[in-house]
Amino acid sequence: MKLTGGEIVVRALEEEGIPFAFGIPGTHNIELYDALAASRSVRPVLVTDEQSASFMADAVWRASGRMACTNVVPGAGLTHALSGIAEAFMDTVPMLVLGCGIRGDTGMAFQLHDVDQASVVAPLCKAVFRPRTGQELYAALRDACRTARTGAPGPVFVEVPADLYLLRQEAELPPREEGREGIPGSGPVVARAGIPPAGAEADAAVLDRAASLLRGSRRPLLYVGAGAADARRDVLRLAELLDAPVATTFQGKGVFPEDHPLFLWPGFGRAAPPFARRIAAERDLTLAVGCRFGEVATAGYGVDPPRPLLHVDIDPSVPGRNFPAELAVAADAGGFLRGVLERLAGEGARGPDEELREWIRDGHAEVWEEWLEPSGGGRVTPAVLLRALQEELGPATIFTTDSGNGTFLAMECLRLREPGKFLAPVDYSCMGYAVPAAIGAKLARPDCPVVALAGDGAFLMTGLELLTAAAEGVGVMVFVLRDRELAQIAQFQETALNRKVASRLPDYDLAAIAAGVGAAFLPLEGNREVAGTIRAAAAEAAGGRPVVVDVAIDYSRRTWFTRGVVRSVLGRLPLGERMRFVGRALVRRLTG
Repeated sequence: MKLTGGEIVVRALEEEGIPFAFGIPGTHNIELYDALAASRSVRPVLVTDEQSASFMADAVWRASGRMACTNVVPGAGLTHALSGIAEAFMDTVPMLVLGCGIRGDTGMAFQLHDVDQASVVAPLCKAVFRPRTGQELYAALRDACRTARTGAPGPVFVEVPADLYLLRQEAELPPREEGREGIPGSGPVVARAGIPPAGAEADAAVLDRAASLLRGSRRPLLYVGAGAADARRDVLRLAELLDAPVATTFQGKGVFPEDHPLFLWPGFGRAAPPFARRIAAERDLTLAVGCRFGEVATAGYGVDPPRPLLHVDIDPSVPGRNFPAELAVAADAGGFLRGVLERLAGEGARGPDEELREWIRDGHAEVWEEWLEPSGGGRVTPAVLLRALQEELGPATIFTTDSGNGTFLAMECLRLREPGKFLAPVDYSCMGYAVPAAIGAKLARPDCPVVALAGDGAFLMTGLELLTAAAEGVGVMVFVLRDRELAQIAQFQETALNRKVASRLPDYDLAAIAAGVGAAFLPLEGNREVAGTIRAAAAEAAGGRPVVVDVAIDYSRRTWFTRGVVRSVLGRLPLGERMRFVGRALVRRLTG
């Protein structure tokens, strides 16, 4: 049968359950957009910048578990989207990057947008597919989606030559089958990153060894990341069975319910408060599941996991990579935890350690007492704002953040009961993530309130995407945390250098920007107005209108993360360089 390439692509997207295709149409893929207009289930969303398209697709997965599509034209479309693709790659988020290639049927050189896209994007993707015929196209897309989802998830790139869209193709497609998994025979995979294509199960001997180590531990610590999100019930069962405190990575927030008496902190090293550091240091074993001990999550590798360390991750290159492990296991988190629980079954729970739980409860209370105390100036106290957001909007609320101080404030202050509620750019750490990610999350989860916590510097990068929200009727609430600085960098500069350089922002009229893109606008000057402003923002958003809240944020109190990462980074420097840093800051402080 003869079909356009667009019809073939849309058929594959529908059967893979892809709900959204984010992008900007161009001359090379107008036939694809024509086919999308007739789709039963794939919604094309016009963005203002392709960087935002990839952030939106990223957030759809994190918020809903459904993979979305970033749909880009050749050349500039792809390079604009690279930041979001790299974020998805480093944060293990599956994404279909549907690229378009130049025409391959003309024999002509120097075509519009002609660059080697496969070489550009290959380091940031699990795989690159380049189908050359209509018959290969459908299978390539199905196989690409399967590759993106399986094993350690990540983005994949499919480059569709423009002539496959422009000219009708001979293609025999299988009978329509909703939700069918990817099929083999997809044509050539021209690049593949070193990530396993599928998960592995831990063998019996490994599970026996893990159970034995846990059985012999009197005071274990659990450390869990986003890789354990689908196994969160097993994490909870094991923690209660062992009566073990649980720390999480940043991306792992909510994998263990943060209102549970065994929840310790998002982290346990130098970037944690004293009570969490003390409790972790007294443990005699660490079981780390679905995490990588990456630089950001550990605040500059500022952790010392209690030994022995049992490290489990689906990617075989991860366990034991940054910290030596007594037992390094490449396995699916759920299968591993269930195998361990089966081996520990019948032994009975250890019973609650009331002293441990009291230390945790009192430690959190002490931290909150410090956080909620206004630090002067009459501006909005971050902990007051974040607690009120959760109280007023409820536990279903999804929060998105940007790279910067707002991420670490939210990571520390928010208390989440389940994963998929804290969407943050972690390991690639892109500024500009919060606003488009909020739009993607709201499109994927219209039933949930969605709040973007955007730094005032990051807002300048992608804030115009609120125009997309207004056009699509997406009621997101964007709280712009305004201190008129690049807060995280300014704090690092002030702490380490006693001088701020190129980190102060020129002022801008946020109310005028909101009006220009069709968003509602609300000012928020102090703590007394917090609850009322949140309710007003929620009312605007409930009507399908985006709303911008100008928050006069008080950043005078450093986050635990900021304090910890400075100590970690300075502590790893050679002694002479450390003295140079400290001496320079001291001299500048004394001399003004």
